[in-house]
Amino acid sequence: MNPRKITYADKYVLLIESSGNMRATIVQMLRQLGVVNIKPVTVNAQVLELIQEERFDIVLLGHNASDKVTGIQLLEEARYRNYMRPSTGWIFMTSDASQQVILHAIDSNPDYLLTKPFTVEELKHRIDALIVRKQLLKEVDEAVERGDLENAVKACDQISVTDPSYDFVQRYKGRLLLQLKRPSEALSLLQERYWQNADKDTGLLIAQALLALKQPEAAIQQLQELTEQHPLLVPALDLLAQAYEMHGDLQQAREVLREATRKSPLGIPRQMELGRIATQTRELSVAEGAFKRSIVLGRSSCYKSPEPYLRLANIRRLEMQDADADKQVELHNDLDAILNHAQFSFPKDESLKVKSLLIRSQTYRDLGKQVKADGLQREAEKVNAQLTAPLDLSREAILLSGDVVPVLEETSEQADQTTNRVPYDEALSDKMNRMAIRHYMAGKTVLAVRCLNMAIEYNPSNSAAILNLAQLYLELARDQQDRREERLLMVKRFLKLSLKLSLSEIAKIRQQELVDHLRKSIDSLPKASLGVLLR
Repeated sequence: MNPRKITYADKYVLLIESSGNMRATIVQMLRQLGVVNIKPVTVNAQVLELIQEERFDIVLLGHNASDKVTGIQLLEEARYRNYMRPSTGWIFMTSDASQQVILHAIDSNPDYLLTKPFTVEELKHRIDALIVRKQLLKEVDEAVERGDLENAVKACDQISVTDPSYDFVQRYKGRLLLQLKRPSEALSLLQERYWQNADKDTGLLIAQALLALKQPEAAIQQLQELTEQHPLLVPALDLLAQAYEMHGDLQQAREVLREATRKSPLGIPRQMELGRIATQTRELSVAEGAFKRSIVLGRSSCYKSPEPYLRLANIRRLEMQDADADKQVELHNDLDAILNHAQFSFPKDESLKVKSLLIRSQTYRDLGKQVKADGLQREAEKVNAQLTAPLDLSREAILLSGDVVPVLEETSEQADQTTNRVPYDEALSDKMNRMAIRHYMAGKTVLAVRCLNMAIEYNPSNSAAILNLAQLYLELARDQQDRREERLLMVKRFLKLSLKLSLSEIAKIRQQELVDHLRKSIDSLPKASLGVLLR
């Protein structure tokens, strides 16, 4: 163990434990270790306010499955609300050592886990390690808490290579570099450490750096090795699903997420990801199960929201497309019931009514009842205009459909890489777009694609060029069997980019037309041009 002197007298410990006997036992253990400042409290929702308002060196959080508010709920919400300060050490103590609970706790990243009951020696071992680490990283943690990540990185560089915690510090530095959108530096640093010790946490960070650098094949290889060596390393499965999605293999991403949710089923974000990917791959029964599970889990989670209800209603909409008339009526009634339940459960959610109207509008549009669909669309626009923060209705309609544009967003670094390849020049961007139109009209599609790519490089906000490129890739996917999936992925990518822009009315119409085309079978698209390119 690190030879630094360990003192307890100046440490402030928060002990959260619902069992009075266990709480008294742990207080006695802490007294034996020399801890003077102890604040013992029971598990309740008000504890989060205490954690937010006061500073503690160590938080000992107990979990008992029979509690109305459990320790794991508090842990999850503390992480969700960013109450877990870097300078505070967290030890999660659980009487339920089942795989589900342990893996769900790991999702919230406490420093250590302890299974109750435990000995004073076991407690001392964890607290000693935390005190040593926090002493070593004092300047780093304080910089992180200030939001000064640059100085936090510099503080990491002050730790001697001979220090026993050097590898941990280098992982910390790698994580900070990723947060600073410097994945190349992080990758170089982390790979050097990984070759020496093959630590699984370092391996995870390497995969994150590879994904940030848009190298999904390398990330897949890295993560497959990790999951083979560490079958219960569920965060590796989460990243592996992202890598497969980036690579365009949604079926494989879905299967990886199914495995992840089998091993660790209590996390709502993971269930929602499975539902999203399963919807895109038309495994509707899998998606339905994931969204229903999210609703149940949300009853006692900080992740409770209307989103799984909306996604489940969309599943019913998709099921109606292939159903007979009687079944359509049954599914439509269920869709309405789901949305009504959502509004009953979230009466104060201003945006929920808008999103519900959008789903109902699309449902009637699918049924060929255009007048009804248009009426609901106008009602959604009216309600949306009254919101404190109005939604982008085009974007919401596409995202709610769950079957066109992936939710994964490009990182700001990726956007910066696109922007910085060439100098920004709006006039030249427009010129390249016009040149692309001329090539397209002459039947020179490949040259048109090149010009449109250059137009976007000169101006990443050129909505006309972005939508034109989406159209060209869709036509190429229709006309040529080889690389069809890759080209469809590009269509989705450029439509996703268009969602972030302020579009003219003509551009909005074109965007919706392309979305509608993408919903159809690729072989059923018109054989000619899918529309006049935008200038």
